[in-house]
Amino acid sequence: MNIFLVGPMGTGKSTIGRILASQLHLEFVDSDSEIERKTGAAISWIFDAEGEEGFRNRETDVIDELTRRQDIVLATGGGSIKREINRSYLSSRGTVIYLHTPVEKQYQRTCKDKKRPLLQTENPKLVLENLMKEREPLYRAVADYVVDTSELGVRGVVQSIVHLLQQKD
Repeated sequence: MNIFLVGPMGTGKSTIGRILASQLHLEFVDSDSEIERKTGAAISWIFDAEGEEGFRNRETDVIDELTRRQDIVLATGGGSIKREINRSYLSSRGTVIYLHTPVEKQYQRTCKDKKRPLLQTENPKLVLENLMKEREPLYRAVADYVVDTSELGVRGVVQSIVHLLQQKD
């Protein structure tokens, strides 16, 4: 069983993924953390040194590698679904769950986070709005399930996902 979490930054993919993996007795993996581990560099440094294209190339390699594993919960980076090949890896190798969060909630959860390269701008909320317009159709296209994270706490979201997965079986 592989479960792949997709969605914009600030939806709780990593936090939810860790708890979900523990509850389902699966391994948890975060694609951004894996990129940092392999390169020995922070995502923000990779963006600065190689640009977004360089980062996305590394991301595609890691997603290909990680989605080949078995029995994992994978938290993906918010932009991982931009590339069709990544969407293909995700949809063909596991169950994809889109963690949906409105832009206002994303902003509340990320506004003080200095580790997100795309938000280091004068108007991070506008960036989040533009990213959502661009990426929302891609998240929905790749998702087997959509779970709204805005009103439920982390444990509530995890329980919703477990319930969906049990209905699938």
